[in-house]
Amino acid sequence: MSRLSFSKVSDLRPNLKNINIIVKCDSVGDEREVVSKRTGETLRVADALVGDETGCIYLTLWNDEIDKMAPGQIYVLRNVYTTIYRNSLRLNIGRYGSVEEDSESRELNVNMENNLSDRFYEQQRRPYKPRLQHDRGEYRRGRRY
Repeated sequence: MSRLSFSKVSDLRPNLKNINIIVKCDSVGDEREVVSKRTGETLRVADALVGDETGCIYLTLWNDEIDKMAPGQIYVLRNVYTTIYRNSLRLNIGRYGSVEEDSESRELNVNMENNLSDRFYEQQRRPYKPRLQHDRGEYRRGRRY
């Protein structure tokens, strides 16, 4: 198996995928509840400030992930991605990502001076695509609409 390459926080930019990174948790913000638009269930969400010697960034945590993070601990994040939320760069774990406590005894200091989430990022708008509409008199697959 090949050895994973790990990124540094200062290398992060919007819309990156499949990122592997080693970070130290500086703090975990207040937990809040959000109702899912898709399923209607209530979810817990919190932001954690994580970083390394090159900078720091906010990591969005959902449900059980909130309980896994503790300030002062070092974590290995695998297969995470970046997004822009409210013009701020964020790190997200997602469905295929994972959070593990660092098994090696590394010493990591967080550079609070270079907070990537404090920078303003212009959020790209998705292009408008109208739904496909058929005229009333058009025939398609033998049926009249």
